[in-house]
Amino acid sequence: MQNVIVTGCGKGLGLEISKQLLDAGYNLIGVSRSTSPEFEKLQEEFPTFAHFYKFDLSDTSEISALVKSITSTHGRVYGLVNNAAVGNDGVLATMHEKDIATLLKVNIESPIILTKYVSRSMLLNKKGRVINVGSIIGSTGFSGLSVYGATKAAMGGFTKSLARELGKGQITVNTLAPGYMETNMTKELVDEKLDKIKRRSCLGRLAHVSDAASMVTFLMSESAAGITGSTFTVDAGSTA
Repeated sequence: MQNVIVTGCGKGLGLEISKQLLDAGYNLIGVSRSTSPEFEKLQEEFPTFAHFYKFDLSDTSEISALVKSITSTHGRVYGLVNNAAVGNDGVLATMHEKDIATLLKVNIESPIILTKYVSRSMLLNKKGRVINVGSIIGSTGFSGLSVYGATKAAMGGFTKSLARELGKGQITVNTLAPGYMETNMTKELVDEKLDKIKRRSCLGRLAHVSDAASMVTFLMSESAAGITGSTFTVDAGSTA
């Protein structure tokens, strides 16, 4: 049974990724600041294979201890999905420096440090998967999301170089770049903005979380063993 860690597992994309990986037969280790009724339902459905670790990823000094606890309990880790992120929006000129620091810590520093410790298991196994969840905002931009966009662009650069570092260990590293999806992060967009995004999409809709989660499931599989250092955009064609 292969162990996969998914951060931000309680809702939205992280929850759907967790569900699909459990359906695919992985031992799922969810990490998040808090659980949710939906994730608890997954634990009831998969009592042996769905696990939850309450952890605030902004506390980067404790990430090493978290990984040690996970590997001591479950064994070496095969896959890591760096999904957890904060999406505070705001015009840069008026954005509080504390909010900027939080975005940088949670969206960049935390996944890098988590990957540092989790990848050690993969190097010992000479096999593994790292999937960094970026965003189309990292390449297209969006007013009010300059800092968020910078953090997501950073994950793409992280993927490229890490893929070269870990490749000889038969470990793949890829980025998933979802478009706008029906999640908590898009709830604050007014109808006019959402309609504009939908009209631009080739499919005339937002991407579904299941669309993006399916790409993660594929990249985690043996079928994707030869794919690394790449970015996969799942946005219902809005950037086509």
